[in-house]
Amino acid sequence: MKTLAIDTSNQTLAIAVMDGQEILGQSQTMAIKNHSSALMPAIDLLMQSVGVLPQQLERIAVAQGPGSYTGLRIGVTTAKTLADTLHIPLVGVSSLKNIAANCVGVLKVIVPLFDARRNNVYAGGYRWQEGELQSVIPDQHVALPTLLHALAELHTEVLFVGADAAKFAPQITEAMPSAQINHVSLWNYPNGVVLAELSETEEPVSSIHDFVPEYLKLVEAEEKWLASHTPGADTYVEKI
Repeated sequence: MKTLAIDTSNQTLAIAVMDGQEILGQSQTMAIKNHSSALMPAIDLLMQSVGVLPQQLERIAVAQGPGSYTGLRIGVTTAKTLADTLHIPLVGVSSLKNIAANCVGVLKVIVPLFDARRNNVYAGGYRWQEGELQSVIPDQHVALPTLLHALAELHTEVLFVGADAAKFAPQITEAMPSAQINHVSLWNYPNGVVLAELSETEEPVSSIHDFVPEYLKLVEAEEKWLASHTPGADTYVEKI
């Protein structure tokens, strides 16, 4: 099955085209500043370079979050448009799981994390079980000290992974002296091939139209609005 995989959930732009277990091509760029202008040209270039026409694709896989609000919207909107236009299945995969799946052969609990500002993180816990990566701690938006306390209570070996893990190293080491922080550079970044492989074990979305990113946290404007308005209101528009 020919699959196009897309991950723009953070600064990295990662795409891949696979045919079953065969890698036809991939692109991974960490320095992209504007996914909105770079994603479609990157897809077009990759598809042309591997000789695959859009009509030959049989599945679209996309990182559905958490991550950058803007990045997620760009990736998910592009994936939805392609899947709907081509009338093929769309599969959403956790952005955190896509990072954790890089850590092949690791027997510890793998904790991918993204910086969510103000000493908060997006994080989850994963473990390889019988050759499959299983979620053992749900993806969540959480204060870093709260996460570290919960992980310490598990009394198990932990590997932190992700490009943002290093910046939290002092806090991690203080709270969990035995925890490890990944030093394999490639493991810290999303990979389109890994995403495509993960999509094979996920169910396609039931409704492409209703599929939305998993932000795990309201945008700041929504939080401020809800703080000053009655919960359950029908609209964000002020009545005059």
